[in-house]
Amino acid sequence: MKLKTIVQAITAASLAATLLLCDTAHAVPTGNHAQFEIAQHYTLGGTDGWDYIGYDPVRHHLFISRASHVQVVDTQSGKLIGEIANTDGVHGFAFVQDEKLGFITNGRSDTITVVNLDTLRTVETIKAGGRDPDGILYAANLKRLYVSNGHDQSVSAIDPATRKVVATMAVGGKPESLAVDSDGRVFVNVEDKSEIVVMDGKSNKVLRHWPIAPCEGPSGLAIDTKSERLFTVCSNQRMMVIDARSGHQVAQLPIGGHPDAAAFDPVLKTAFSSNGADGTLTVVHEDDADHYTVLQNVPTEVGAKSMALDGDAHRVYLVSSKFGPAPAATANDPHPRASVVPDTFNVLVAQRMTQKAAN
Repeated sequence: MKLKTIVQAITAASLAATLLLCDTAHAVPTGNHAQFEIAQHYTLGGTDGWDYIGYDPVRHHLFISRASHVQVVDTQSGKLIGEIANTDGVHGFAFVQDEKLGFITNGRSDTITVVNLDTLRTVETIKAGGRDPDGILYAANLKRLYVSNGHDQSVSAIDPATRKVVATMAVGGKPESLAVDSDGRVFVNVEDKSEIVVMDGKSNKVLRHWPIAPCEGPSGLAIDTKSERLFTVCSNQRMMVIDARSGHQVAQLPIGGHPDAAAFDPVLKTAFSSNGADGTLTVVHEDDADHYTVLQNVPTEVGAKSMALDGDAHRVYLVSSKFGPAPAATANDPHPRASVVPDTFNVLVAQRMTQKAAN
């Protein structure tokens, strides 16, 4: 998952308007549905880029990847309360509450950092099951961690109690975000194949490859386990709703450019897409298992491509910054990223508006 340059972001944003005519979705007045707004900003500073963010719902801590270290924010105060060092090429987070452990994928060092969630101290650094560990998911019903190995085109299963890799499954392309259903089937987006791969989390075997065209470059993935629907967000400004039993395409929703994360709130029956290119948070309501409505495109900030959901408080956390010019291209880096302006990196908190404000 990579941060686009400002030029790429503006170009992608300009394409979003065409998708608003998408045949299976329409924006309507929100009525009694929850409306969201950016209610708070927490400034953290620093000039590093970022990838995933993760939310620990027990301690109300937000974990933010920052290139080679992790910033941890207390969401109740908005204060930076700790940093986790030596996470080279940090990507994603998973939280195993029974063990009071957090697991952090480090793409450049091909390792996974294990931290004590109470103290934020590193307990162990383990070797990943493949190169470039990226997306990570804890499946509580299986008591297993699943890790996308981007350069190895595989997904590894890890026992969090022993911290050992117990299986690695080839998925035939670059895996990204993961989800799990109530029966222990694990799903992963395959970014370069426009597929969702279905795995049996009990036997650690690949079951199906589901094509999801016209979705291009699927990244974020979320699931409604009750209605058995997957929500995958695509680089060509679509959210695809997929039947998690059959792989059938249920709906396509218009979203913004460069989405990098998806989330689903089962209480509000609402799916989210964080769109970095145009700086929006798309809010989609599940009217029923087969019908969906775009409720809002909440203004956020350009670059706010990653998010984490607090399902208890119904808040969405995003991060972004202001950007300066990209450095000159070189042979080793032909597509350099835009620079982060110092002291502008911040956390954005999207939450439901009060009824009075919504009216």
